[in-house]
Amino acid sequence: MAVPEASHDEQVQRKAFRQLKQLSDAIQAAGITLDTLSMGMSADMHAAIAEGSTMLRIGTAIFGNRNYAK
Repeated sequence: MAVPEASHDEQVQRKAFRQLKQLSDAIQAAGITLDTLSMGMSADMHAAIAEGSTMLRIGTAIFGNRNYAK
């Protein structure tokens, strides 16, 4: 699971995801089978999908923001 630095800049998000995708590709080229590339959450899911994510954590998109106040 990869989470890029907190940024609203999609290019910053995509750069981090792209680096992980390249690492995943290199690992697979070395003969290690990977069936999942888990990267991205609700705030950066579009960038993660664009860079090859196969699994996302999208809780906020489904359930809304968390309320930490008690």
